[in-house]
Amino acid sequence: MLSVLYRFADAARHGARRHRMDPDFAAGRRGEDLAHRFLRREGFTVVARNYRPRSGAGEIDLIAWEKHQLVFVEVKTRATADFGMPEAAVDTQKQGYLVRAARDYARRGSADWGAVRFDIVSILLTEPPEIRLFRDAFRPPRTL
Repeated sequence: MLSVLYRFADAARHGARRHRMDPDFAAGRRGEDLAHRFLRREGFTVVARNYRPRSGAGEIDLIAWEKHQLVFVEVKTRATADFGMPEAAVDTQKQGYLVRAARDYARRGSADWGAVRFDIVSILLTEPPEIRLFRDAFRPPRTL
């Protein structure tokens, strides 16, 4: 039994190491860090990062308050714009995942669903990084 636990722990450590060495994972993590600092400079209060509902349906990169409005933020990071701008990757399928996860968060926090907003932070990892905020990037159905 103990050997099974050791193998599981080893697999978890190796998986974490694989993520750290993956350049896409590192770029995404750097983008989220840049977006977090950017939003704070813009006056947002970030209250959660990488929120995933228990159902596992979707993940929200950043959740923040801007004044009295709850904002769900999707961060998209690219090294270059060779294959399109980062914000273009938030298609209707991705929006659906975001809305499901956001509904779970809003329900748990008793937030007014009619007052939430979905933003996108687009980051190009140039020197210096190019960061653009798209407020109210898309609108979800207003019923909860």
